[in-house]
Amino acid sequence: MAFPPAALVALHLLLLPSRSFSFSEDEACLSNLHRSMEDPTNSLHNWTSSTFSSSCNNGQLSFLQGITCNNGRIYKLSLPNLSLSGSISPFISNCTNLQSLDLSSNSLTGPIPPELSLLLNLAILNLSSNLLSGFIPPQLALCAYLNVIDLHSNLLTGPIPDQLGLLVRLSAFDVSNNRLQGPIPSLLSNRSGTALPRFNASSFTGNRGLYGFPLPPLRNRGLSVLAIVGIGLGSGLLSLVLSFTAVCIWLRVTEKENMMPGEDGKISHLMPDY
Repeated sequence: MAFPPAALVALHLLLLPSRSFSFSEDEACLSNLHRSMEDPTNSLHNWTSSTFSSSCNNGQLSFLQGITCNNGRIYKLSLPNLSLSGSISPFISNCTNLQSLDLSSNSLTGPIPPELSLLLNLAILNLSSNLLSGFIPPQLALCAYLNVIDLHSNLLTGPIPDQLGLLVRLSAFDVSNNRLQGPIPSLLSNRSGTALPRFNASSFTGNRGLYGFPLPPLRNRGLSVLAIVGIGLGSGLLSLVLSFTAVCIWLRVTEKENMMPGEDGKISHLMPDY
């Protein structure tokens, strides 16, 4: 069935806003991210308000630092080791076509935005070697295509969300060297139907509060040398104090007996039994 020319024009105009809206989403993503970060080395010198709207005009290549495009949308955002500080803007979720996000080896602070869960196409998330704090957002489990989660060497606290174990595509996971606590989720520690770990101990080491397979049980981790020396010194000091107190009591009793010879035997039960 043929459409009249007027209908085709109307259909074309109807489709235009959605495409331009996609461009404006990427523009909002970049502008807010740039605003939330500090760039002391001026690595992002061409990230300006006049360039955000045309960041993907040249197909897959982009003239903006760290950006790779696909079909006119931001596909990959990679800004590792640029001495960036500040925080990660939650508006990064506006880059709805993003499949790879790498902000590793910078000095970013603050929490991991839960809004990252809106990046439904995200496959690689690398925020390692920063100063990020707070909890790992359980909402990341909504990014069903995640293959890599690398959050090692940050200041993250709290437990590892059980929900992350539901990411069946996850092939690389690293939360080592943080301040995490609690048990390691079983779906991250065991492969279904096998005795092999899904992720080995190196994915979790460096978190004093974490426990459970594949890490050694807490009771087998042992005491540090300083703790052992401290316990030994404390026990020795306590024994010395108790012995000294007992001797003082014995001398006081003996002195009293010498002064009151008629009271023999009445306080002999206070003598220490050596």
